[in-house]
Amino acid sequence: MFNVAILGSTGSIGTQTLQVLENLPGYRVYGLSTNKNVNLLSEQIQRFCPKMVVIGDEDKADRFKNSFNVFTASGNDGLCELAADTNVDIVVNALVGFAGLRPTLAALEAGKKVALANKEVLVSAGHLVMKHRSQIIPIDSEHSAIWQILAGKRREDLASIILTASGGPFFQEPQNLQKVTVKEALQHPNWSMGGKITIDSATLMNKGLEVIEAHWLFDLKYDQIEVIIHPQSIIHSMVKFKDGSVLAHMAPADMRLPIQYALTYPDMQHDTTLPLDLLSLKPLTFAQHDPVRFPCLNLAYHAGKIGGSMPTVLNAANEVAVDLFLEEKIGFTDIPQIITSVVNKHQPINQPTLNQLFNVDEQARKTAVYEASQLIERND
Repeated sequence: MFNVAILGSTGSIGTQTLQVLENLPGYRVYGLSTNKNVNLLSEQIQRFCPKMVVIGDEDKADRFKNSFNVFTASGNDGLCELAADTNVDIVVNALVGFAGLRPTLAALEAGKKVALANKEVLVSAGHLVMKHRSQIIPIDSEHSAIWQILAGKRREDLASIILTASGGPFFQEPQNLQKVTVKEALQHPNWSMGGKITIDSATLMNKGLEVIEAHWLFDLKYDQIEVIIHPQSIIHSMVKFKDGSVLAHMAPADMRLPIQYALTYPDMQHDTTLPLDLLSLKPLTFAQHDPVRFPCLNLAYHAGKIGGSMPTVLNAANEVAVDLFLEEKIGFTDIPQIITSVVNKHQPINQPTLNQLFNVDEQARKTAVYEASQLIERND
């Protein structure tokens, strides 16, 4: 019996992980966490009977502690405690953003297998996280696809990889992106995801973050990582080999498949999703991205190639800008403008320590807020 802790159990990846675990013999939910959604957490506790829960919001945690007969911790310290718990075998990191870094390191340093959906952790601190390379299994569908393609292959035969991107809701729409609303940006054509990652998908920053993630996961140079728009989201990624052949991974647009693979790796279990019906597929198409309309992807390549603390700054600025857009304080096209301003003002640190990363992240967020305020003032 494997005990599983899910960090971020009330989010999109967390809830789908619980769906997988309901149909996966030999796995038990040991711990759950949420930031503020205690109502859904209460339902999950009643259904899965965990031994421990963590609530990020400490005020809500204090009010919640006597609601159930379950050990309740709070804040980032609570997340780290759950991630490193001696009874936990697998930690699913379904948290969003830089906040997932400390719990990830706590789990890895405690020897846990980490099923990682929190890409910002690798973007911000890949040189620290990948010291524990053998313990990490990616959940992102693109990286899971590459992971599966490379299984049993000789590394010296690999030439490059191709990450596919849906293009988001605006790729095939000629509309003025300056007038995009939050509601429109949250209408992803293929995937059901949380708000932050859906906006990142719309700007193509999500794919940029995945490029940096792939750099760390597969030890690749940035010129070995290509991005192609594939609107149907059926081919999740491809690998080019030195003989010119290309292997592609095909599956439905359903995150439960890579989640299950990450939980059971290196084994494969019976399919818990709808099978891929090749005869019913629409034509599969591919295209290049438009760097003028969607500059975030190239911004990520730029930050990744500089390295050091620059990807941390990129991620921090993006998190702030996306939050401001979701709050309808800035426009859609303001997101890359803010990120560019913050990145251009940063002097990168080579091989930053953990404390330096936290300082850089904090300063980048302050700079992003300032740049946003200046932009809002100009627009008014």
